[in-house]
Amino acid sequence: MKTRQDLRSLFLSATAIALALSACSSQPADDKAASASYDGSVAPESKAAETGPPAIKPVDIPTRGGDGSPIELAALTEADVGGAKLTGELGCSFAADAAAQPLLIAKGNVASQDPARGIVKVGSTTETISANGGFDAMAKGTKFFGKGLQLRVALTGPAQGDGESPPRPATLTADRADGAQRVFAGLWQCGP
Repeated sequence: MKTRQDLRSLFLSATAIALALSACSSQPADDKAASASYDGSVAPESKAAETGPPAIKPVDIPTRGGDGSPIELAALTEADVGGAKLTGELGCSFAADAAAQPLLIAKGNVASQDPARGIVKVGSTTETISANGGFDAMAKGTKFFGKGLQLRVALTGPAQGDGESPPRPATLTADRADGAQRVFAGLWQCGP
């Protein structure tokens, strides 16, 4: 049977742990109450109405694993895209934000099982990539395969805006054949 002193010690220990954990938090308590996420929690109604959809927080998880060298994906230029001569009815692209040049572009046909084809620039080299399932599979996020690299696009939130092809928050995870991995956050946009 626990004594009153034992219960008091237990309570003080639990309180100290809770305070320590809250002090380690990287986000102030006021920001936590005002932010919204797509894991089921939402911003308080007054804040959500004032601010609209939550802003995309830039996340770039550095390269982990592998031989220690970083996975570098560079922005594609108009010359890169034009030189690739991608074919397909519709396309998708991944960029850090709406104003940035894309890191990945791919095109595919609607209602087709033919692979979608695209490009990505690894360091200074433009590499071809492909994904199974054509355009329809790409629109919902997919896996692309290239030389020694797998790229996974995962949608992380609802469309940002209206129109035929609004961008959606997403992550791009690059897995290199040597076990290295890097995660980029940005926007995935598909359409004409």
